[in-house]
Amino acid sequence: MKKRVKQYALQIEVGTQDRRHVLKDFSRMLDNQIETIVLFLLEQQGLLASRLASLREQHDALQEQPDISNITELREAYRSVGQDLLKLLFFVEINAIGLRKILKKFDKRFGYRFTDSYVKTRANHPYSQLQQVFKHVGLGAVVGALSRNLHELQDRQGSYLSIYDQPALPLQDPVVDSIKAAVDRLTNSTNFLNFLGQHALIMQEELPTPTDELVDDQRYHFMSLILNLANTFLYMVNTYIIVPTADDYSMSLGAAATVCGIVIGAMAVAQVFSSVYFSAWSNKSYFKPLVFSSIVLFIGNAMYALAYDFNSIAILLLGRLFCGFGSARAVNRRYISDCVPLKIRMQASAGFVSASALGMACGPALAGLLQTNFKIYKLTFNQDTLPGWVMAVAWLIYLVWLSISFKEPSRDTEENHRPQESNAGMLTPINSIFSFGLVFCKLAIMWSIETVENDSLENGLKQPLLITSEDKKEDEDGDQEFDGSEEAPEESHQPATSVKSAYRLLTPSVKVQLLIYFMLKYVMEILLSESSVVTTYYFSWSTSTVAIFLACLGLTVLPVNIVVGSYISNMFEDRQILMASEIMVLVGVVLSFNVIIPYSVPQYVCSGLILFVFAEVLEGVNLSLLSRVMSSRLSRGTYNGGLLSTEAGTIARVIADATITLAGYLGESKLLNVTLLPSLIICITSIIATSVTYNSLY
Repeated sequence: MKKRVKQYALQIEVGTQDRRHVLKDFSRMLDNQIETIVLFLLEQQGLLASRLASLREQHDALQEQPDISNITELREAYRSVGQDLLKLLFFVEINAIGLRKILKKFDKRFGYRFTDSYVKTRANHPYSQLQQVFKHVGLGAVVGALSRNLHELQDRQGSYLSIYDQPALPLQDPVVDSIKAAVDRLTNSTNFLNFLGQHALIMQEELPTPTDELVDDQRYHFMSLILNLANTFLYMVNTYIIVPTADDYSMSLGAAATVCGIVIGAMAVAQVFSSVYFSAWSNKSYFKPLVFSSIVLFIGNAMYALAYDFNSIAILLLGRLFCGFGSARAVNRRYISDCVPLKIRMQASAGFVSASALGMACGPALAGLLQTNFKIYKLTFNQDTLPGWVMAVAWLIYLVWLSISFKEPSRDTEENHRPQESNAGMLTPINSIFSFGLVFCKLAIMWSIETVENDSLENGLKQPLLITSEDKKEDEDGDQEFDGSEEAPEESHQPATSVKSAYRLLTPSVKVQLLIYFMLKYVMEILLSESSVVTTYYFSWSTSTVAIFLACLGLTVLPVNIVVGSYISNMFEDRQILMASEIMVLVGVVLSFNVIIPYSVPQYVCSGLILFVFAEVLEGVNLSLLSRVMSSRLSRGTYNGGLLSTEAGTIARVIADATITLAGYLGESKLLNVTLLPSLIICITSIIATSVTYNSLY
């Protein structure tokens, strides 16, 4: 079909064909190809049904004369049918990708919006073959037969209990689970676990093979996974435990209250660097980076606590920088991606996100409990220093636990099944940092000057079948054809080896989504970091009150994701939720301004709740989209999609905290409005970028 599109272009150029004839001929050719897919799908389903019928006869014979060895063979035969059904689903998925690509190429070559008209006329017609593919005719019956018979044979050795008699006992078979996951990808259906797991942005490089699953099982260690998640939880507690008291601590050392922006942001500044070197380090080891992280965080928190007795703001900031240098979130992500078996990787990803959310809520809550004041020898323990001492002890205990229980996964099997990464890309983290800064500064302007080349099928605005995990496998050259002069297909799936190569893999829609991520992290950081200063100035809130407010905000994360993941995401398109959430974040920012009427607690609490909740909704939907459309080359290696998103969010936090400190020079009375103004501008910019990028696709 690519060759035919080239012929069309040449024929139109020399005048042997008119555009109307080209459209008609191309439509007919697409219809024929889709019909071929559907008929083949039905033919293969018939063959699977025949095999199931034959197995049913063997199953009935076993009921009369049960034999354990025959039961085992029959169960494996059913699983073999399931594997073939899974291949058939992959066949549909691959053809959906091919359809999307050829439509995109046709629109790009001829400047038409043919995709929209073709899909609209075919998708809803009662005799549409395209619609038959959407409904994946007959697959439900095959899956039902497999599930019922496997349930009867599963670990029962002749005890034939029906799934209808015991609905509380779900079938736990990898084949059925894989089929369900494949069907979910085709129908774009989602649930809370998948939705929450996608927050971690741990992407799959390709469809798994049995060898890959064996490697995963060999590398998996449950206690190591728990330690990895514990590191995530403690780091988030460490990040937010100082927020309620940072302004008071700064004033006790002779600085202005708004210096809390630098105190809080120092950790994010260091994390910009640590994310890169930890990601590179995790190519060789997971245990050593986690040990290093724990030691550095212990030192950083001790310095943070000792700054009070030394009366030194420099030691305070240096302690927070050390805490940022100990950020091992890149290692946490990589461990889940590389060492957790595919069958539980989504649960582990959801655990990663849940640990982060729980840590975010526990940090301020713990700070609210540390309201005491005493001295031991020359060391002061009060609400300002206790967060540092508590976290130092927590990291010391974690370090001992880590040393005893963590198991370093084997690298031998991984090296045999994974492309090697360039050492050059791993040895230049400092250069990479400056490149990251340039990358994300460009995001704010690139959306307005780049030509939007994606189509509505590619972005899943109307046809969920065409939005699958394979969407990530875009041609690196902008969908040009492979003619032998380009890189070989094997090379096209190598991990990105530098920030520059990773940036080239970002499509306009991915750049906009990273801009959205930057925006939501910026507005959330403004809300959280200045909360103590603002509430003290306007409402005279105590540290405990601020801690309760921040903890309540953190506790909304999981309930909000349950609602969105289980219900909202199945009722509306992701990009509808995306735009609505951006608008509501904008509403929250606007309502937060102090204009005309006296500033009140209800106004602050309601506007902050709106802003935070819808920013959380936006983050979930945005990362869900990002995980599906980002290049598969960014699923592995040092410069992966998780690192890019982490850097975008971290840079946003750094800028937000710097904004708070700079605005403090204008006085606390102007702090709120001055810091909200950039939030308003960035939010409006992201809405315009989203609208321009995605509305042009219709």
